Amino acid sequence: MPIDLASRWHWIFDLDGTLTVPAHDFDEIRRMFGLPEGRGILESLDALPPARAEVLRAGLDEYEYELAAASVVAEGAAALLETLAGADVRTGIVTRNSLRNVECTLVAIGLADHFALDYVVTRDCPRSRPKPHPDGILYLLESWGADARSAVMVGNHVIDVEAGRAAGAATVLVAASDEPPTADLTVESLGDLVAMLTNGGGAVSARSTFR
Repeated sequence: MPIDLASRWHWIFDLDGTLTVPAHDFDEIRRMFGLPEGRGILESLDALPPARAEVLRAGLDEYEYELAAASVVAEGAAALLETLAGADVRTGIVTRNSLRNVECTLVAIGLADHFALDYVVTRDCPRSRPKPHPDGILYLLESWGADARSAVMVGNHVIDVEAGRAAGAATVLVAASDEPPTADLTVESLGDLVAMLTNGGGAVSARSTFR
């Protein structure tokens, strides 16, 4: 059945690789910090002795800060957020990055005015386990007093889709070549969503049922 994007008043975005041009090489980061392949970086850090984990987390944050400062806005991101703002849609971010790096990234890509930091959930948030857990999405929905049926999660990785589905939201995957089409809707860029919202009323054909 179709997903009526125009009826979704709460849009939640991943940050890196979704609102930005992808810059993280996670395999390289694992090699740099001596972390095992095939496991999430945050999960690997959590499994280390606390003192060692603290050192590596600090190093990771500095490395990602350099990436944040050099971030480039993704195609269609500004236009999509302007479109959503014009319709009084609430927007938030759920990311596995740190709050400091989110702030730096949003300034670098010129989108800081579109996101209140109260509605940005990062790995620093004590109330939320990182994606693919749905905690961050559920926290934002609770903060907004919103139902998941009014929400959409937009990301570029399967963990974004998993988190969105676990929260009960519709899911949009901004397709990367190595990601399967697992979401309710897959697009090539955020600009495609602008076209759907402005030209077709937002009703688009879903890859799987969503109620």
